[in-house]
Amino acid sequence: MPRSLPLAAPWPFRALWLLLPVVAGPAVADALADRSRAVQLVASVMAWAGWGGVLAASLVLRTVTLTVVRALAPGAVLLCTWAAFASDELAWGLAGIVVAVLAAVAALSPATADAFVDGSSYGDERRVALRVPVAMAVGPVPIAWALAAAGLVAGPLLLAAEQWIAGGIALVLGVPIVVAVALRLHLLSRRWLVFVPAGVVVHDPIAMAEPVLLQRHLLRRIGPADADATKDGSLDLTGGALGLALELRTAEPFKVGLRQGRETVETAGVPALLVTPGRPATTLEIAAERKLPVS
Repeated sequence: MPRSLPLAAPWPFRALWLLLPVVAGPAVADALADRSRAVQLVASVMAWAGWGGVLAASLVLRTVTLTVVRALAPGAVLLCTWAAFASDELAWGLAGIVVAVLAAVAALSPATADAFVDGSSYGDERRVALRVPVAMAVGPVPIAWALAAAGLVAGPLLLAAEQWIAGGIALVLGVPIVVAVALRLHLLSRRWLVFVPAGVVVHDPIAMAEPVLLQRHLLRRIGPADADATKDGSLDLTGGALGLALELRTAEPFKVGLRQGRETVETAGVPALLVTPGRPATTLEIAAERKLPVS
C-alpha cells in the first residue's frame, strides 16, 4: 500500500468540519438569542475556539492532535442536538446534527486514526493504530468524556450567568477532571503497531510497561488469530476489541512486562501476542510489503 494513501484519510473529516458552522450556525445562534449577552459571548467564544482548535489539529497529523480531534469533535453532536431542540430553526438544527454525527464518525474511524498515528513516524517506520478495548469503549471512556465535557463548559457558562458560587465550584472541580481525562484519552491514541526495519514493535502503554520489539529474523507468523490462540500461553492484548485479531508469533518465546494497576508484572515464555488493529487487512498488506511472514 502506498505510504501517501493515509494522508488522504482525514479529508472527509476536514470537509465535514468546515461545513459544520455553515449548517449548524443558524440553529445555534437562535438557541442563544434569548440568553444574556455575557452567556452569548462566552458560549460563542468556546464554540468557535473548539471548532478552530479541532480544525487546526486536523491539519497536523500527529498523535497528540489525534487526541484533540477525538476528544472535541463528538462535542459538536451534543451542541447541535441542544440547538435543534432549543431553537425555532429545527431544519437547520437537524441538518447540523447529521453533519456533526458524520464528522464524529469520521474522526473516530480507523483510517483517520492510522493517518494521525503514522504522522508521528520516524524514518522508515509505518504505524497502524490499535482499536480501543471494548470494556473501555462502552463504559469508562464515554463516562469520562461526559464528565470532562461538563467540566470544560459548566464553569465558564455559570460564571457568565452570574452564578458565582456554582460557577467557581464547577471551575475548580472541572479543570483537574479535564486534565486527567485528556491524559487518559491520549494513552488510547498511543496504542499502535510500528513496522520498522528490524521487525514489528507492539506499543500499548495501557497494557504494557514497555514496548516490545518482535525481531524480523524471529518472526514466524503474522495473521488472523485462531479462536484458541491463547491456549499455548500467547498474550491477548486486544481487550476484547471488536474486529479481527491478529497473531504475531515468534520462533523463540520472549518476555513482556504487563501493567497491573501501578505495578509491572513480568511474563516470560510468551510465544505470541494478539492485537486488534483498526484496519487488519491494511496491516497485513504493510507486513507483506516489508517481507514479513504473513499467513
